[in-house]
Amino acid sequence: MPQPWSITAKQFAEAGKDNIPKELQPHANLIYSSPATLAYNSPGAQGFGVKRAGLAVPESVMLLISPACCGRNTTALGREHALADRFYYLLLDDTEIVTGRYLAKVPEAAREIVASRAVPPKAIMLCATCVDALLGTDMARLCKLCEEATGIPSAPCTMYALTREGSLPPMVSVRQAIYSLLRKTAPMNSCNLLGFFSPVESELPTLLRNAGFDAVREISTCETYEEFQKMAGARWNLILHPEARNAADDLAKRLGIPALELPRLTQIEKIQNLYRILATTCNLELDWRSAMEEAQEAVAKFQDSHPHTTFAVGEWLNADPFELSLALLRYGFRVSEIYGTVGSANFLYIRRIAALSPDTRIFSNLSPSMLFTATPAQADITIGRDAAYYSPNLPNIPWASERQPFGFRAVHDLFQELLHL
Repeated sequence: MPQPWSITAKQFAEAGKDNIPKELQPHANLIYSSPATLAYNSPGAQGFGVKRAGLAVPESVMLLISPACCGRNTTALGREHALADRFYYLLLDDTEIVTGRYLAKVPEAAREIVASRAVPPKAIMLCATCVDALLGTDMARLCKLCEEATGIPSAPCTMYALTREGSLPPMVSVRQAIYSLLRKTAPMNSCNLLGFFSPVESELPTLLRNAGFDAVREISTCETYEEFQKMAGARWNLILHPEARNAADDLAKRLGIPALELPRLTQIEKIQNLYRILATTCNLELDWRSAMEEAQEAVAKFQDSHPHTTFAVGEWLNADPFELSLALLRYGFRVSEIYGTVGSANFLYIRRIAALSPDTRIFSNLSPSMLFTATPAQADITIGRDAAYYSPNLPNIPWASERQPFGFRAVHDLFQELLHL
């Protein structure tokens, strides 16, 4: 039977970041894309895709501008997540798509939405699907027309799947669109956490409040549009996910809110350095000792009870698979396989992994050859939902809940789950 493509960490490191194998380059070959395929993860099908993410704005509604097939997809999403009463549909026929004449109907549809609701929405999100990309619609202009027709702010949520590998992929674009609704307000002694659409499970909000902030806001915890608008008065934006960088840049330009990026890490030493940078940059006094000690204790307990554990690490999880693998190696465990996609941003982990475990094999979740994965990983435990698919008979920690682990709390909770596996 054919074997799935893979490369050792040593071979990859020696090749260098300028010679990433084509099997790991999305534009170089046919894409299998294991996590997306296993999740049926079109931009809006599951989890926080464009459509559900756009409705993270409190008290908003969404107008889906699409052919009927996309509408059917969205009705299923609405039922599953109790969002059905916030979705509206402008379904297009072939002639309207070819001529673009449906664009004149959008402001009228927005007026009908407002008139149909007992309580008017506070924002209207216009969601255009891939077919609209062929027309090159000026979505900013369309939103302005809707605002003029209804008096209610509008923002675009584009679902152009072909842009997923471009400079402005859908999940970057939708984050920027969401925060474009923020309007300048009086400064407040508060801080925003940008990047996720569900609550962050971390010691970070408590650290920030103890350091003197009156409020630490996330869009997922804003219950009203007015509370969401208070994010415009923050002293700092903390970027917890790289897909929020564009949104933070826009807020810095429009509202003057400075931003600092805090990557999600699993190495305790690196998390401590991250908090030191945060404290210095924002002129804060942060006391993270108790959170760090809890994380260290959880790691130590697992080290004592499972000292020779070998892991296989997937990509469908709440972590960077290569940073997590490096952390596991630095904690004294083994990593036999990593399933993931390597880019310039996380290639630096490859060199460090190669130094500690040169024979660790890296498999491409983009490669169709992953269909030939028939033998279980050479591991004791797998982490990630895709890793569980490849080795269904091994113990697995999915580590992929909607609530987002971050900081020392993430390390603590991960090793607590491993202890109770």
